[in-house]
Amino acid sequence: MYKHVALLVRKAGLSHDAFLDHWRETHTPIARDIEGVVRYHQVLPVDRTATEFDGIAELYFEEVDALYDALGSEGSRDYDPSRRVAAQARTDVDNFLDVERRPRLIGEETVELDTVDGDTEGLYKHSAFLVRKDGLSHDAFLDHWVNEHVPLAREIPGVVRYARVTPTDPEHAEFDGIAELYFEELDALRAGLGHESSRDYDPDHPKAAAPRDDVDNFLSIEDRPRFVGQERLIKDETE
Repeated sequence: MYKHVALLVRKAGLSHDAFLDHWRETHTPIARDIEGVVRYHQVLPVDRTATEFDGIAELYFEEVDALYDALGSEGSRDYDPSRRVAAQARTDVDNFLDVERRPRLIGEETVELDTVDGDTEGLYKHSAFLVRKDGLSHDAFLDHWVNEHVPLAREIPGVVRYARVTPTDPEHAEFDGIAELYFEELDALRAGLGHESSRDYDPDHPKAAAPRDDVDNFLSIEDRPRFVGQERLIKDETE
C-alpha cells in the first residue's frame, strides 16, 4: 500500500482551533473522495502546546501512479492535479495550510508488528520522520533500520503496532523514511519514546533504552521531526 503522509502546518493568522474546524468540516469531505484514495487517517496532537505541527494527514492508494496523479510526486510540495476532486482538494489547501512549511513523504508501508489487526482507531501514535546520519547512504540507512533497529523497536514496552514507510523516490524525498509506533496508552508511549515536547529522551526500561541508544548509530535526531497524536480513521475501503 502506498501512502502520502503530510505534517500539517496551519496558515499564518489562523488559530489551531480554526485550523481544526476547517480541516474537519471543509477539507475532509473533499479529501476523502480524492480519486484513488482507499484509506484516510488523521492524527490529532495529544498536546497542541507541546508539538511542532498541527496534525498529520495520511492518504492511502493501491497504486503509486494514482497517488502521484492526485497529490504530486516526491520532490515537489506543489502540484496541479488534473482530476476534479484532487484539484478541488489542492485549491482548498491554500485556505488553511502553509504549503511551504508542510513536510511530507510519499512511500510504501511495511508492517513490522501488528497485534491489533490493523484497527488503529483511537490509538496513540508516534510518527518519526527519519533523516539519516551524515556520511550514511540511504541504502546503508535502510539496512541498519531494517536489520538492527526494527528488532529492538518491536520490543519497546507497550508497542501494539509498528509500521515503516520508505520513500518511493529516495533521491527526491524530504526524508529517508517514517517510523510509526502505536500504543493503547499515552503514558506507555511517553515512557518508551519520550514526551512530544522533546526530541531526545532517556527511558528507564532496558527494552526502551536499547532502541534509543541505537538511534544515534544511523539517525540525525536534530533533523528528525516527530509527532505524537491520536489516530482517527476517516475512510477505509481496503477490506
